[in-house]
Amino acid sequence: MSDTYNHQNIESKWLHAWKTSDLYRVYEQPEIPKFYCLDFFPYPSGEGLHVGHCRNYVPTDVISRYMRMRGYNVLHPMGWDAFGEPTEQFAIQHGIHPRETTDRNTANFRRQMEIIGTSFDWSREIDSSNPEFYRWTQWIFLKLYEQGLAYRDTAWQWWCPTCQTTISSHEAAGGKCWRGHSGLEKRLLPAWFFRITAYADQLLDGLDQIEWPERIKTIQRNWIGRSEGCQIVFKTESGGLIPVFTTRPETIFGATFLCLAPEHPLAAEIASDAQKKKVRTYLQAASKKSNLERQSDTQHKTGVFTGSFVLNPLSQERIPVWVADYVLPSYGNGAVMGVPAHDERDYQFALEHDLPVKHVIKPGDTGWVI
Repeated sequence: MSDTYNHQNIESKWLHAWKTSDLYRVYEQPEIPKFYCLDFFPYPSGEGLHVGHCRNYVPTDVISRYMRMRGYNVLHPMGWDAFGEPTEQFAIQHGIHPRETTDRNTANFRRQMEIIGTSFDWSREIDSSNPEFYRWTQWIFLKLYEQGLAYRDTAWQWWCPTCQTTISSHEAAGGKCWRGHSGLEKRLLPAWFFRITAYADQLLDGLDQIEWPERIKTIQRNWIGRSEGCQIVFKTESGGLIPVFTTRPETIFGATFLCLAPEHPLAAEIASDAQKKKVRTYLQAASKKSNLERQSDTQHKTGVFTGSFVLNPLSQERIPVWVADYVLPSYGNGAVMGVPAHDERDYQFALEHDLPVKHVIKPGDTGWVI
């Protein structure tokens, strides 16, 4: 027996054997338990795999093989997320039709995935740019639209002037797009949205029924973001109205400031003449930050005073209006009442900007008392 491992000869032999015998094709076998292992489908917008792909697909392949050894009928499919902006950009960059680049790149991706020994059932391969696939995504979209679950609206989105396209907050980290282009800005753009909030309760209940690490479940719960509370309307001194969503209406007497998200339609309009320049400068700086940066607990809570006030609807006390980027337009109405004595982020903001802290609830012998 040789004391060296000739991986090229041995692995090529068994890879050929697996492929010719169609070893990993999945058949219906109702008598044995089923296991479904689904990966994110890669963008075929590069000429081949990189180590990040292997970091994703090797662990799931290990899980799939382990479950097969335990007697499960394992479905471990693979496909290509080929009908989107990355594919378009790759085709533009190389001056080649996207159909040609997609077919060429997916063929190489498939070849490399076979080389590293993945156990995908290639008979179930999916290509999202294939008309036989996307006809069903179009059908699903139409059904969602008919039920009011798909709707048209405008929203603040990251825009890359080089790519000439919108990008997500994750792709805009560090002030550059994921391709390294600078000059990102936020624009109010029309887009289609799915009304996933209609299923918030079902999504949250479903998390209790799956075997995921609790840390991941917590992330999902925070992402779903169901909040129970009420809307309180504050009146400006000029007679305008600013609705605020809060989960703690009982703390309204402790509100010492009101904060608007930089994207709020009144953020620039409400500024006094003396503060307009400062507000505009702040809005421009905030537009270059990602939501992740704005929500970081370690950063300073930045903000700017608008020079305007609202009235507390119960006490009629004058409350200063600030613009602060820790407030996101997607939460509530993009406006929060600052109650620093009873909210950690409001407290940090109040300390940062020397705003009063007013306690209205305190622990008592029989519970919390107002």
